[in-house]
Amino acid sequence: MAVQTNDQKDVHTNMNPIKKYIAEQDETIRPRLEDVYKVISDAMPNAEERISWGMPTFWEGRNIIHFAAAKKHIGLYPGPEAIEFFADRLQDYKTSKGAIQLPNNKELPLDLIKDLSRWCYERNMNSHK
Repeated sequence: MAVQTNDQKDVHTNMNPIKKYIAEQDETIRPRLEDVYKVISDAMPNAEERISWGMPTFWEGRNIIHFAAAKKHIGLYPGPEAIEFFADRLQDYKTSKGAIQLPNNKELPLDLIKDLSRWCYERNMNSHK
């Protein structure tokens, strides 16, 4: 039996927390999570990436937006104000007070995710002025 060095024990130890979260998910959902992650991170290049409430989170002074894998969907959590503001574009999705369910059997609405992310980021920046 080969002996593992400390560097080999956990290849995810020094990894970005969101990338680590994605790497730990089922391989069938990883590409979708990577797409969501890329769109949000491009929209919020200065936000800190962390895990909050067990979910990938973009943070700057407060939690701005979260996303997470579920059995049949990806949950996107932009908050209740964003759900209200984008209500006309969310009619095809199941929503609740601050959450959107993006079904795994449908194409991801990447433009919508980008717009939601930018809106949340700008709203957060304006609230800190």
